[in-house]
Amino acid sequence: MPANLTLQYLKAEEEYRRAATPDEELRCLQVMLRELPKHKGTDKLQAELKHKISRAKADVETAAKSGKKGHGVRVPRQGAGRVILVGGPNAGKSQFVKAVTRATPEVAPYPFTTREPMPAMMPFEDVMIQVIDTPPITADYFDPATQGLIRGSDLALLLVDLGADEGIEQLQEVLDHLNKTKTRLARESYLDENDIGLSYTQAFLVLNKLDDPQFAERRELLHEFCELEFDEFAISAEHGEGLEPLKAAIFQALDVVRIYTKLPTAKEPDYDKP
Repeated sequence: MPANLTLQYLKAEEEYRRAATPDEELRCLQVMLRELPKHKGTDKLQAELKHKISRAKADVETAAKSGKKGHGVRVPRQGAGRVILVGGPNAGKSQFVKAVTRATPEVAPYPFTTREPMPAMMPFEDVMIQVIDTPPITADYFDPATQGLIRGSDLALLLVDLGADEGIEQLQEVLDHLNKTKTRLARESYLDENDIGLSYTQAFLVLNKLDDPQFAERRELLHEFCELEFDEFAISAEHGEGLEPLKAAIFQALDVVRIYTKLPTAKEPDYDKP
């Protein structure tokens, strides 16, 4: 028997897949259970939702006892879209933010200069795009807040340090961590119809340190050991090489629709500010 899911259920389901905190997950799951048609064909789904609600309540209680709001970090959405930077230590995330925005993050040759998500705004043509720097992902460390932010982003930039031999290994560690979660990276964003909690966020593979003498050699090794289907870009965040094509591709991926307003007394809309 078909479930005949309502629009309210489908909307809550999409919000659940994007939820960044246990509180948000619980709220969405409760709406989904409320809006789910109750008949024999949905018995299994009802049981699954009730199990997830119980687990979400436990997560909320645990967070309350520890004095925290859960693993999510609230970063208000701004601009025409949200892009999150993901990568290992010294992949060049902070240097990229410094190069494409007006922000001045700490940039250093040692890892973990970024300790929490840091939003900034990247101008492109006549729009602003939110860019979020995140702490590095290593074999021993994965900030839970990063997962929620990836789910809530329109695009992820997976940065790789090809200025060092360990860059490829670090890339694999990042992918291994994400593949253990319900948040994955893919060539296009989509929701898994067979797994209610699994979502995929569109990603670009950004190979940094284009100016390194061994860049081409390491790039070949990466292609040999990592079979990835992401759109690929080569840049030097430090020297600005390759940034303009990447920025244009980011804008294109966000599928921005500009709306220009016109004052009642004006003959033409203000095309400088959408």
